[in-house]
Amino acid sequence: MILAMMLSATGAMAQIEVDDEDVGDDEDELVVTDQTGNEEIIEFPEAMTYDLDSLLNLYMSKTYLDNNDCNMRDENPTYTKEEYIERLSRIPTVMEMAYNDVVQKFIDRYSGRLRRSISYMLGASNFYMPIFEEALEMYQLPLELKYLPIIESALNPTAVSRVGASGLWQFMIGTGKQYGLQVNSLVDERRDPVKSSYAAARYLKDLYKIFGDWNLVIAAYNCGPENINKAIRRANPTTPTKPPRGEASSPSGDRGGVETVIKDYWHIYPYLPRETRGYVPAFIAANYIMTYYSQHNICPMSTRLPAKTDTVMVKRNLHLEQVAEVIGINIDLLRSLNPMYRRDVIPGATEPYALRLPQTEVGKFIDMEDSVYNYKSDELFNKRTEVEVKDDVPTYYHKSKRYARGKKGRVSKRTVRVKGKRTKATTRKKAATTKKRTTTSKKRKSTSKKKRR
Repeated sequence: MILAMMLSATGAMAQIEVDDEDVGDDEDELVVTDQTGNEEIIEFPEAMTYDLDSLLNLYMSKTYLDNNDCNMRDENPTYTKEEYIERLSRIPTVMEMAYNDVVQKFIDRYSGRLRRSISYMLGASNFYMPIFEEALEMYQLPLELKYLPIIESALNPTAVSRVGASGLWQFMIGTGKQYGLQVNSLVDERRDPVKSSYAAARYLKDLYKIFGDWNLVIAAYNCGPENINKAIRRANPTTPTKPPRGEASSPSGDRGGVETVIKDYWHIYPYLPRETRGYVPAFIAANYIMTYYSQHNICPMSTRLPAKTDTVMVKRNLHLEQVAEVIGINIDLLRSLNPMYRRDVIPGATEPYALRLPQTEVGKFIDMEDSVYNYKSDELFNKRTEVEVKDDVPTYYHKSKRYARGKKGRVSKRTVRVKGKRTKATTRKKAATTKKRTTTSKKRKSTSKKKRR
């Protein structure tokens, strides 16, 4: 059953208090206390723990992003709870952006310790947000979902999580293959910004068909639909109701009635995995900070948009070094344009693959295609396609000392080739059968002699 998409803000408010003393600048988790005094731990999404230097060392960052000399003071002003609620309500979204103390702590994290990472992501968003929006729009999904990669990968297309998820949208291998992304030793399409964005849009749409609520959808994107279903069951224990007046109870004692299942993220919140408890608050905070960054004196990095690109289909094995050396393109640029090729090798002989190049270099590649393929081909592709086995004197034919010391008549079970002739060694079973036949033959001869006498 598909639930209504929008929930009231008051119904979605989690009654949770956050202990400020338990949140340190070097911590990767929050400790929260519910109304009954029980403490729960919320993990920050992994992308919120990435080192800023690793993001700034990406080729696109070093080449096209610069620190902007804006006239903002490097300080984070504070606002009242009512101001945060009012700002969240003004963001033009389909998904609800409810406020509570947990959401506030994630806003504080983004606007405080991670403010320079937000400056980077505001600049890098010019590379990726148009791709995300096109994919989401194609499947008629809320465009605010474009901020999911911020909490998934911090907009790093080569990010790999501690559990093996990869790419901007952090697909696991199984889920990626389910949605058409190829993963092998040479190619990982989870790292392709375009293909992974369309796969993520299809996955999100399928999750909405299951849950009918966008908060549950993005929670399921993080921990899997099975964990969300388990949390829903635990949060909604079966409670039998009295049958209507005049109706008898069932013989089994079940009093019947219709069970009301509440499918709401904040209702099942205590039953979710630790990281997923922080996932939706982090998503709401990401939408807030990417919209109201200027109110927190965060200055976006200035962006120089890269040159337009185009693709050519490669039908032979090709190394990016061949393209870089013959065409004269920086190999780091090639890697940033083609992050799906894990070892700089395009296995075009297996099936045609796309090579993305600056638009101005496509014609040059076509004109010099043979030279590109021939450049250091023997050196870069040195895997042997056929090998000969040195079998003049097979090592397994020589008798060992242990074999020589064995019992007389002991034979090997192996079949060997000696100078082209095949000699089949007798097995123990066959030796026993031969011995039995010999014994039987002797008995027959003995019996025959007795009869003659």
